[in-house]
Amino acid sequence: MNILILGSGGREHALAWAIRQNPKCDRLIVAPGNPGMAAIAECADLDILSRAAVCEFAQENAIDLVVIGPEAPLAAGVADALRGAGLLVFGPSQAAAQLEASKAFTKEVCDACGAPTAAWARFADAQAAHEYIDARGAPIVVKADGLAAGKGVVVAETLEQAHDAIDMIFGGAFGAAGAEVVIEEFMDGEEASFFVLSDGVNCLSIGTAQDHKRVGDGDTGPNTGGMGAYSPAPVLSEAIQAQVMEQMIRPTVAEMARRGTPFQGVLFAGLMIKDGQARLVEYNVRFGDPECQVLMMRLGAQALDLIHACAEGRLDQITANWAEDHALTVVMAADGYPGSYQKGSEIKGLSSLPEDSFNMVFHAGTGQKDGAIIATGGRVLAATGRGATLAEARDRAYGLVDAIDWPEGFCRRDIGWRAL
Repeated sequence: MNILILGSGGREHALAWAIRQNPKCDRLIVAPGNPGMAAIAECADLDILSRAAVCEFAQENAIDLVVIGPEAPLAAGVADALRGAGLLVFGPSQAAAQLEASKAFTKEVCDACGAPTAAWARFADAQAAHEYIDARGAPIVVKADGLAAGKGVVVAETLEQAHDAIDMIFGGAFGAAGAEVVIEEFMDGEEASFFVLSDGVNCLSIGTAQDHKRVGDGDTGPNTGGMGAYSPAPVLSEAIQAQVMEQMIRPTVAEMARRGTPFQGVLFAGLMIKDGQARLVEYNVRFGDPECQVLMMRLGAQALDLIHACAEGRLDQITANWAEDHALTVVMAADGYPGSYQKGSEIKGLSSLPEDSFNMVFHAGTGQKDGAIIATGGRVLAATGRGATLAEARDRAYGLVDAIDWPEGFCRRDIGWRAL
């Protein structure tokens, strides 16, 4: 098969790494890719938000399957254009991608199908939002309705923080994503991530993970895109997973089909677990980053078989085969992240590191300059280890971190602490 992956981050590097191992993969192209992916795939300079450009490229290169990594091309309708051109694609339609692109849309779907989630209200007017917060009190959660690159959520512990969040979002901090605000009941408990493939009718669980959103050790400091993750998530017992499938995933997939917008792709459910019960925090319509890194480390070559079956509508004919193992990834970020940070610092020592099914450094925000690997983003590398125990996976991941020579970077030293 000739396969095209759209994206340039750690998630896409992990997908490329797993897919490349499958003998069914003859040619692998990643657009635009990054230096880490260039070692295992062809990188193409392509505007992945342009439906016409992606379709033309896929047809010219005889692509058999397109795997869409990030949310932006999905929200832009790239999957629709590819399907319209007769191409096989993994990823939801623009209409179905509203499950991530609009928090209010997701809440309406949950209400319609009875999926357990937080009480909520939506506002297009700041004054009404302020009045609602005063009536409800704190803690409370304030969200920009649209896509804000994972940064449009404020968990306000005080009324002052909640009012500041309303002013910030309506003040344009997230552009068009903040045209409307969703305010939710605060849910306490333990967060975890549940990943399911759906072909529009059938659903297949493909793993659990927990990530670390806060920038500092002990879950302190501001929220980030994710500073590390591990899989499986002990808090997601088989009983809770069964509850999530029956009360959330299958009803959501059925409701989307009922609306005429069947969901095909990966449904990533962010959950809050308390007293043995799960409630939905949010849906994402693509793999998480850095959760994808640990899932792909454990799935390996079968990831392509699962993705291919999903795209062809035959998930009822396949199962995910899990080894009794663990994976853990540590994100190395540029000093200053998630605030302002410098770009262009050189990263040394990567070429001497092992790259196998137990040790991998996935590239996220990297570039190449004069033959050197440089940092080009906030979250730059994901050092990932796999082992028979979580402690073994952790030790491998931090062994990779400690072998990387990058004084301008930092990481958390306690990834996996909850489970360990």
